[in-house]
Amino acid sequence: MGSDIQLVVERDHFLRILAVILDPQAPDEHRSAVADFVAHDIADFAVRCERFRREIPGLYPAQVRFADDSAELEELLPNADVVVLESLPLPARDVARLKPAAIVLKFGALTSNIDVEACRRRRIPVLNLPRKVNGAVAEHAFALMIALAREIPRYNGVVTAEQWRERDRPVRPYDQRYTGASNFARLPDLHSLHGARLGIVGLGEVGREIARRAGPFGMSISYFQRTRLTAADELNLGVRYTELLPLMAESDYIIVQLPLNESTRGIIGRKQLEAVKPGAMLIDVARAALIDREALLWAVESGRLGGLAMDVGYEEPWRADDPLLRLEDRNVIFMPHTAIAHREIGLSDLEQLCRKVWLVLDTRRTGRRN
Repeated sequence: MGSDIQLVVERDHFLRILAVILDPQAPDEHRSAVADFVAHDIADFAVRCERFRREIPGLYPAQVRFADDSAELEELLPNADVVVLESLPLPARDVARLKPAAIVLKFGALTSNIDVEACRRRRIPVLNLPRKVNGAVAEHAFALMIALAREIPRYNGVVTAEQWRERDRPVRPYDQRYTGASNFARLPDLHSLHGARLGIVGLGEVGREIARRAGPFGMSISYFQRTRLTAADELNLGVRYTELLPLMAESDYIIVQLPLNESTRGIIGRKQLEAVKPGAMLIDVARAALIDREALLWAVESGRLGGLAMDVGYEEPWRADDPLLRLEDRNVIFMPHTAIAHREIGLSDLEQLCRKVWLVLDTRRTGRRN
């Protein structure tokens, strides 16, 4: 055990950190890049790693090899003791290439990309990891949605009569002998989530976390994606399948939550935005390129969209001359890709991944169940 262990890992931007945690042969350049990536939240990542490795004796040191695609994965599988996947498929023909004592771990809760039955027949354990990061992204989507509903970005801090006069909207007080003073600026068309329809484009790991949170807010939920869920999953999540154009037309809030690839790039274009219910709010906490930039600019400038929130940009950092940034007088929110929040959240997912693998290895070695 130890340095003879080989992990074959899908090359995801967070999973790349595993090489620094587990592989003493990771290049210094890789270590420096990861330390810089987490430095604003975790000042001494090297010390943290050293401390954590004492929790997983026998898993560290290990060799970590990365696969960019299915072809690379297939080539690396015969020597893998542990296979860590996010979205790459592991069909039965690839399961047959694994060592008898291999371990498969899904970096997420859903194992639909893995032939679990083929693994079961070979007695290869399949672990999963519901990720805290996905919950953090779902929280961020809700924060943006609520902020748009109440037009917080447009009116935050505008609270004095003088400020409203500067906006050519002088405050005319209510007669508080008979009324309250709520909404003393008389802002029209503020909205509530309760009773509204949420349309989720992409009901994967994060999309499901969003759906679970929408129910308690009293929202009805439609979703669209290439593969429809089972009836049982739809019932458990409280969602209704809808084709994309009807979803755009009926939803008060639309969240785009798909992986970015050639089949999803620009999936929300002019046709889809023209179908939007006038005044609907659009939220993107996944990838900007899922939405056609020119069509998006039209939808906000024309007033077709009542609000727009993006945690992600078409370039990151954003270009200073991005035409979307000139929409600051509208009900818009542009964030610097902060949905994942504190780096601790992502690192705790990776540490839990290591603990799960170590527990299987240690149980096999000692016969104990910890």
